[in-house]
This record gives sequence, structure tokens and C-alpha cells, in this order.
Amino acid sequence: MSMLTRFRKLVWTVQDGSRRLERIQEALGRIEGRQVAANPTTSFSEAEFRVFSQWGEDGLIQYLVARVPSPNKVFVEFGVENYIESNTRFLAMNNCWSGLVMDGCSANVEFIRRDSISWACNLKSVTAFITRENINELLEFNGIQGDIGLLSIDIDGNDYWIWEAIHCVSPRIVICEYNSVFGPTARVTVPYDPAFIRDKAHHSKVYYGASIAALELLGRSKGYTLVGGNSAGNNAFFVRDDLIAAAKPVNTIDAYKHARFREFHDQHGRLTFNNFESQLATIGELMVVDLDVQALVRICDMFRSDPANA
Repeated sequence: MSMLTRFRKLVWTVQDGSRRLERIQEALGRIEGRQVAANPTTSFSEAEFRVFSQWGEDGLIQYLVARVPSPNKVFVEFGVENYIESNTRFLAMNNCWSGLVMDGCSANVEFIRRDSISWACNLKSVTAFITRENINELLEFNGIQGDIGLLSIDIDGNDYWIWEAIHCVSPRIVICEYNSVFGPTARVTVPYDPAFIRDKAHHSKVYYGASIAALELLGRSKGYTLVGGNSAGNNAFFVRDDLIAAAKPVNTIDAYKHARFREFHDQHGRLTFNNFESQLATIGELMVVDLDVQALVRICDMFRSDPANA
């Protein structure tokens, strides 16, 4: 057997093993998903499980789609990287939903297009650096309009401003990432910058996005109710008001969690164990928009004036 034949056989073996592992993941996820859907006493917070999501979002999504009717089973997710780990991959594979995913990196999108999910599911992947100026055009150009099932926003920056700008779709369920460093009650977001990149905004990588209270305020203005957050402390879940009977509303204090993962980096790019107080102090001179007064304020002033935010 030639070296080339051996190499090809090795590649095939690795790929086959990966496919088998994914099928096992799917099977276990289906079992958990059926349990979540079938048990009427399961609460939102108890529904978490992970198949392809970063944390427990797969289970929380299964909880909601089992209770919120969605005739148009279409999702949109952006900020997906290579889509191996994402909020909607299990929704596409397990529930046969169609979807549009977008990422700003062309290499990530090419990876998705080569992934078997692109032919096994009705999934369209698009390269786009998303801004509030282009988001509606991107959605409409790719055939996404009106009443859809789910929207997932995770771009580590202008999340608040992008959701605010979206008007061409009316998702029944919205998932949006929040920055737990900003606490449970402060209504703040980073100022809008169409070129915002988290890694370049500050070396700590904790200056980005919006607080959960800012997203709750925005959601209410757009006709959505906060129904919970994940236990990892980075995603908030909303249901459209006309469907809220399917889920129990919660306040931001109950939905909020201190992020249980490390993401603070020192000036040398190393992950550290800094607590929330020191993380806030590090970015204290940077500006956020205080949505209660519609003004730019320094982070240190914002949180000094309201200790409950920290």
C-alpha cells in the first residue's frame, strides 16, 4: 500500500469518526430535547443542555420552540465563526429548520460551505461585516423578511445597535448576547461604531456589547419580553409579546448571571482571573451610552453612582 493510499485511508477514518461522533451528539440531543418538550413542569432554567451550542443554549432553544408556535421555521444567526459551535446548528439538524448564517470572516464562511451541514440542511452562509446600516439589506437580499422563528445575535460589539436597527423581520424568539461585566441593572451599551472590533477596542476584551438591562429595555420597545438567561451568563432570551403566554416573563436581576467563563486579558494578551471589580476598573475610563439619560458617560462614573450595577 502506497504512502498516499495510507494517508487517504487515515483521512477517511478521521472523517468517518467525526461523522459518527456528531451522530451520537445528535442522538443524545434528541433524547434530551424530547424530554424538555414532553415535560410541562420543566422550567426554562432547567431546560439547558448542550449539543453544538457553546453552553446550554441548545436546550433553552428546544424549550422555547416546543412552546412558541412558529409556522415559518426559519432562523437567522450572525457572528457564527465556523458554525461548529453555535446556537442554531442543532435547530437545523434536529428540527429541520431553514436558516441564514453570517460571519465577517470569509475563511469561516468557506468552512461552513464545505461542512456537510450546508448540503444536509437548508442552510445559507454569507460573508458580511454587519452594521446597522446594512443589516436589513443583507436580510432582505437573502430572502429573509417578515415573521420568522428565531434570531440570534452575537457579534461581541454592536449587538444592541444592530437589534435596534432590524425592522424587516419579526422574529418570534430573539437571543442576544449581553456583557455581564456591566451588571444586572445598568442600562448601558458601548457607543455605536460601524467598525467596532472587540479585540481592538481594548486589550482586556471585556469592553463590548450591552448590559442585559439595556437589551431588556430595547426588547420592550420592540415588542419583546425577557424570559430568561443562560447559566453561563452571556445570553438573554426574548419572546415576542403576542406569544408571551408560552413563556414566563422574568426581570433582569433573575435572568442575569455573572459570567462563569474567563475572558479578561491583560496587556500581554494572557487570560487572567481578575474579578468583576478589577475588570470594571481596568476599563473605567472608557465611555458607554447611559440609555436612561441618552448620554455618554465614563464607566467608572456610571458604576460609582449605582453600586447595584456592579
